Amino acid sequence: MPSYDASHCDPPAPVAHVTLRNPHRGATVSDVLLLVDTGAAITLRPRLAVEQLGMPLLADQRYELMGFDGSKSCAPVVMLDMRFLRRAFRGRYLLSEAGRGILGRDILNHVTVLLDSPRLQWSEHAP
Repeated sequence: MPSYDASHCDPPAPVAHVTLRNPHRGATVSDVLLLVDTGAAITLRPRLAVEQLGMPLLADQRYELMGFDGSKSCAPVVMLDMRFLRRAFRGRYLLSEAGRGILGRDILNHVTVLLDSPRLQWSEHAP
């Protein structure tokens, strides 16, 4: 059962382990940690995990991001595949310099999950 991270988050927060795949070479990186963030509009992949795939950044493409606190930053873009809950997602994704990424609504809006915060776990929920 997927869990919450209590060691890095206070209060504990739901996290997901995903697999990233280079669509050109087929190379994969498993167990990439993403914070499940229902308030985030987009999903950010950790740059370090993407670099392990040998993925080139899309030239001259960067997006400005604004955090919940109003801070702004720019993120590079990469084309890759991601597996989450036995589903494949392919597209252009932004990279984060943080050690873990963020699983946002661009992906979460395609799945049904049940967050069980009192038990510090979450599960895929069949509609």
